Amino acid sequence: MFALTHKLPSLLLGTFLLICSVLTTAADDDFPGFKKLMTVEEFENTGLDKLSGKELDALTEWLIQYTAGEAQVLQATSEAVREAEKNYEVRSRIVGDFSGWSGKTVFRLENGQTWRQRLSGRYPYRGPANPEVIISKNWAGFFKMTLVDIDKSIGVTQIAD
Repeated sequence: MFALTHKLPSLLLGTFLLICSVLTTAADDDFPGFKKLMTVEEFENTGLDKLSGKELDALTEWLIQYTAGEAQVLQATSEAVREAEKNYEVRSRIVGDFSGWSGKTVFRLENGQTWRQRLSGRYPYRGPANPEVIISKNWAGFFKMTLVDIDKSIGVTQIAD
């Protein structure tokens, strides 16, 4: 019995490290990458287009680790982060044909994000395919998606990146 309880901390630590390794690998696979998160202009203006594949992978790994840890602390304590959050905006396009929303519509965007209609209601859209949208926070802190070409909005909730 002593031998088992003596080895238990080592077994738990090994199991924990294995789980962390699997989760980090899964997170890497789920992260859409900087090219999908940014516009071509943003990618070039930040200089990321000059990085090698190995350098981009290292930066991606750092961002995943940072987001899981320190970023959460900054969200709660940083005035600059709270101010930036007020002005948060996503510009992208809906993938493919789009005919409007009807209650529980799911919106897949070119940047890899997926949003779901949060508020009830219907709206038939008769514009061009692949319309541009802006997702922003309203005065109450909820997200809304606006079709740029007609300035029509609906409440949305993000369901995937």
